[in-house]
Amino acid sequence: MIKEDNQQWQAVIDLVYQNGQGHIFRFWNQLTSEEKQEFIDQLARIDWQQMNQLIHKALNPEKKIEQEIQPVEVITLQDRLQRDSEVLPSGEHALRQGKVGVCLVAGGQGSRLGFDGPKGCFPITPVKNKSLFQLHAEKIKAMSLKYDVTLPWYIMTSRTNNRATIEFFEKNNYFGLGKENVFFFTQEMIPAIDRQGKFLLESKNRIFESPNGHGGVLKALWESGAIDDMKRRGIEYLFYFQVDNVLIKMCDPVFIGYHITEQSQMSNKVVRKVRPEDRVGVICKIGDKIGVVEYSDLDDEHAYARTEDGELKFWAGSIAIHVIDVSFIEKENKHGFKLPFHIAQKAIPFVNEQGEKVKPNDKNGFKFETFIFDALLDADKTCTIEVERQTEFSAVKNKEGFESPQTAKEDLQRNYVRWLKEAGITVPMKDETLPLYPIEISPLFALDAEDVKRKKERIPAITGPTYIE
Repeated sequence: MIKEDNQQWQAVIDLVYQNGQGHIFRFWNQLTSEEKQEFIDQLARIDWQQMNQLIHKALNPEKKIEQEIQPVEVITLQDRLQRDSEVLPSGEHALRQGKVGVCLVAGGQGSRLGFDGPKGCFPITPVKNKSLFQLHAEKIKAMSLKYDVTLPWYIMTSRTNNRATIEFFEKNNYFGLGKENVFFFTQEMIPAIDRQGKFLLESKNRIFESPNGHGGVLKALWESGAIDDMKRRGIEYLFYFQVDNVLIKMCDPVFIGYHITEQSQMSNKVVRKVRPEDRVGVICKIGDKIGVVEYSDLDDEHAYARTEDGELKFWAGSIAIHVIDVSFIEKENKHGFKLPFHIAQKAIPFVNEQGEKVKPNDKNGFKFETFIFDALLDADKTCTIEVERQTEFSAVKNKEGFESPQTAKEDLQRNYVRWLKEAGITVPMKDETLPLYPIEISPLFALDAEDVKRKKERIPAITGPTYIE
């Protein structure tokens, strides 16, 4: 048992030993005073009651309760042909009245893309190489100008990338949005454990932690003061998306209109699965509630089930775009954070007893994370609308191949080409969908085909790489 004169340190150390994790101090005597302070600061943040519950859950897995699942009611693309124009005024009114805020989840690093830095800093546009952050910021700015309103932007980072993200925004003058309208907050980190329920050391003075999942945004919004900021501003609806979707239709007024008209507390956009093997969670009825079943948890019987018409029975693929009532987020937090933790077996790097860093090939422990879509199960009313994948969803997840920077740039250009052609503008083509030369349209010039039509006289002839602003 370690004994320290510093009573604050000793109180933290005692708690660690009382909870059976004293092994993490094996290198304590090798640490400098500064390293010890860093270690104590990290350990002081642990919620031991929550942690011990998670450890017990991981080591004593319960049998899954098999609830009947059924397809969810979706406002389909066909339905929308009739209804979009009816709900649009409600969404536009909410925007003009300043009742809408924007929430972005951006806690990841760009390591899987071979990029050193926050994923949102990754350059992605086809001509100007604007970052993901800049692309999203310009869409927010364009919507702010269109509706003559301030759209405050709430950005969830992680402890890993928070400082670098803020520095990037400062360097770029907050992309013209105003520092006072961009609110950064970090998500909670949760210690990982080995198969015996013991903490793993990431270094001699740090235990291994991982972010608590995108569901952690609901807790972090509450604890950071972001919800209080929204209430001061009169924000009632939060438009939520994730950083790697280049085709996000920012603060889509039609989507917001459906959310309001349907009196929904949490609404979803979905795309139609074309194959049973598509790696997206499915929004469906779970018992008498609406929720999401992850693709990895959907058994073959349901994944391959088809209707009498031959269509997939469970086709509503979640793309992590939501509108959420601010009052619902409050409700999710007022009596303690409600979302359940999911347990994932992972290969977790660690420092062994000899002080050597080990990168295991096999899964050696457990991480804990929450999913935002689990909040649907707590909602009294939800709304789900179908959108076209090719116009609203293209993620940047892998360095090459599927969902890579190349496919994202191509998907952006396919949209730009479609907008230009609908306006009657000649575009030299490489093939049926991609232009001969790289094309990029600034969101500050146009957000959709209608904007391009209105400004077609300002668009130059396309004779080489073209940036339209």
